[in-house]
Amino acid sequence: MASIRLLQRKPDGAIVFREPTSDPVPAYAILSHTWGEEEVRLQDIEADEDRNKTTSKAGWAKIQFCADQAAADGLQYFWVDTCCIDKKNAVELGAAINSMFRWYQNAARCYVYLSDVSTSEGVSGGRAWEEAFRTSRWFTRGWTLQELIAPRLVDFFSVERQRLGNKLSLAAEIQEITSIPESALRGDALSNFSIKQRRSWAERRNTTIEEDEVYCLLGIFDISMALIYGERRDQALRRLEEEIHKLYKGVNLEQFAVPLNLASFPEAAEFVAREEELSKMHGLLHGHSGRAAVVLHGLGGMGKTQLAVEYVRQHKEKHTAIFWLNANDEDSLRLSFRNIAQQVLEHCPLTGILGDLDLEGDLNRVVNVVKAWLNLRGNTRWLMIYDNYDNPRIPSSSDRTTVDIRRYLPESDHGSIIITTRLARVSQGRRLHVQKLAGLEDGLKILANTSGREGTEDDPNAKALVSKLDGLPLALSTAGAYLEHVTDSFAEYLRLYEASWLELQTTSPMLSSYEDRSLYTTWQVTLDQIWKQNAASAQLLKLWAYFDKQDIWFKLLRHAHSADDEQIQKLTENKLSFNKAVRLLCEYGLAHPEPSLGQLSRCVGYGVHSCVHSWTISVLNSEWDDSLAQLALTCVASEVPSRDVDEWWLLEQRLLQHVARHERLITNGKVDTRGIEWAMHNLGDYYADQGRLAEAEAMYDRALQGREEALGAKHTSTLDTVNNLGNLYKDQGRLAEAEAMYDRALHGYEEALAPGLLPTYLPAMNNLFSFGNLYARTGREDAARQMYNRALAGYNSVQGPSSKWCKELEDRLWRLQVASAEPNNDHPGSIGVEAPKSRPLKRIFHKLRSRSGAV
Repeated sequence: MASIRLLQRKPDGAIVFREPTSDPVPAYAILSHTWGEEEVRLQDIEADEDRNKTTSKAGWAKIQFCADQAAADGLQYFWVDTCCIDKKNAVELGAAINSMFRWYQNAARCYVYLSDVSTSEGVSGGRAWEEAFRTSRWFTRGWTLQELIAPRLVDFFSVERQRLGNKLSLAAEIQEITSIPESALRGDALSNFSIKQRRSWAERRNTTIEEDEVYCLLGIFDISMALIYGERRDQALRRLEEEIHKLYKGVNLEQFAVPLNLASFPEAAEFVAREEELSKMHGLLHGHSGRAAVVLHGLGGMGKTQLAVEYVRQHKEKHTAIFWLNANDEDSLRLSFRNIAQQVLEHCPLTGILGDLDLEGDLNRVVNVVKAWLNLRGNTRWLMIYDNYDNPRIPSSSDRTTVDIRRYLPESDHGSIIITTRLARVSQGRRLHVQKLAGLEDGLKILANTSGREGTEDDPNAKALVSKLDGLPLALSTAGAYLEHVTDSFAEYLRLYEASWLELQTTSPMLSSYEDRSLYTTWQVTLDQIWKQNAASAQLLKLWAYFDKQDIWFKLLRHAHSADDEQIQKLTENKLSFNKAVRLLCEYGLAHPEPSLGQLSRCVGYGVHSCVHSWTISVLNSEWDDSLAQLALTCVASEVPSRDVDEWWLLEQRLLQHVARHERLITNGKVDTRGIEWAMHNLGDYYADQGRLAEAEAMYDRALQGREEALGAKHTSTLDTVNNLGNLYKDQGRLAEAEAMYDRALHGYEEALAPGLLPTYLPAMNNLFSFGNLYARTGREDAARQMYNRALAGYNSVQGPSSKWCKELEDRLWRLQVASAEPNNDHPGSIGVEAPKSRPLKRIFHKLRSRSGAV
């Protein structure tokens, strides 16, 4: 970036150029305006012999205004484009125009001087100047576009030097005038807006020189290029487009562009330091002809995820699509690929490769189709982040909870990949070790940012605390979040920390890691404070150990309202109580919202960091609590939906990780399932819906054994599980075993239920329906017809003839009739069954008619 030439207002009011120096650029103000008559040039300021002539020019008033306003805001340096650039020097002019956006971006304040907006006619306290503001020439000029967007602080002034407001307070009016989204005015990264959208912001603006219509956009697109005045606007625009395409490596932007979905990213704290790591990542991921991959490895709590988020923030403009994946386990990865497919289908609807993809179908197929899209020859500028890959598959390992990430990596030799993991042995990319923060200053910045306290750099107790936390970003953030919400001093927090450290030494001797002790100690100090403010919040954190670490929401916990624990009762009595409890955990940095997981079902969930979750398991629940484990299982099993529920499939996806955790706990004997056999049955239903038949069978077997022992072999609940096992065997092709289960269930229902009640018990009707399907599948039409008719009578009495099950049974009975019908001899070429009226059934009718031999 070219060096900036600043003006300086001396204590005596004199305005001179700042003396050349190698010191860093001081804080400065910057002026934005429209050019008029008698502007002051660089040569005018440099000509000391006739300063009166310079100050008498009309343009001097703007320079004097900028100097005075900067002084009022505590700034002695300022910059004005009319006189701070030597426009007679083509080299300097070109460098200045290429640097202009950053000069405005780096300014402490930007003052917009509106020479055609007056407040003199306005009523005191009123806003009579608004109409003039809306029609001001300043909004029509090309160069003022970047002067509006680049600076963080932009103040608007009338010709009388009266402050009218700033770009945040006037954001709604400015959006209406310019069509620039408020989010862009409020500092949202320009890379979040498409090339086409940014170009549209300049469509109604003009410049005196036609090439400047293009050159004024350089900063908007983060492009630098040579200025060639006289080349004409069209040629300049072609060169700008070429530079943009160079930035994207020639990618067809429209075909493969997917906007960044921030909802799928982890919530990022304010980032500090790690400049060296960011620079290394950029070097490893860019400037290569083939695929580039980086593995960020290091202990938990080092900020690997935050580093990946910051990298995306800084370099998202260089990618057409960026996707965040949860690599904690294979189920999470498959769900992440489903979210990617949904985004691609929404923003790239012409992508034929995803055209017929069923997002609610086989997730393994979804993974393969998305990988095929990433492998397309022209789709080279995507970035995939695989976060929390902490459980990799080891050769010859039979542990099905581990992850073979190779199955989820695109095969093509293009694109970029970031993997975060705690394990140094992960070898799917160039390894970058993320370690503790080395400098005291970086730790103090984190503490200052998260606590909201000033003067940390000069506070000896703050320095002592940062030293005690030993450069662990997560521990520093937790300490800062605590200090933001209490009045304790750094010294008082340090005493609490040391007391908790000593207690942890004796209560948790298995913690050999110094880093773990530091993290756990900061959380214990915070938890003690949370207990004082809301005991239900603390109990929620303890209960969280028995769920998965991600996506807890109110409706999931509401099933715990009957618990004996008073705090859990309070937590689940209504959504307001739950929100109050979880919000406190978020305020103290122990939990965070996870909107992406609940956005489709319109119910936001909350998660905890994997390190926090480990702490809840190993420290808060150092003694396993059977009642809490059973309570959590009750919540998960109660939330398993039936297929009649709207968006049942989406709800099942949200439950996936919680079900998987409890399936492992049950298998390992960590949860006592006696008395809640219904929960095993529901988990069996869940796995059956997911097509995971082995897991479903294991759950049904447990449910059946428990129900037989507790309720007896002929209890209707036991028979319900028997029937579902029959369905499972049928889906597995084990037809003889399925028939035995159906038969056992049917005879059991007939014995357990009075004849008049049997047709009203829907599980019995489902059994008859399933039995009919099995007979039809094995060619026993008469038996199938008998079962279908019995089921139809029951559904008719309970649900009515217009229910979907009645219609389905009528359809199946009709198919059986058509399949067995003989040609009608009185009417050659037809069969003796009347065609149905509905179009789908007409198609079936004619297909079966042709199969029967009729022409």
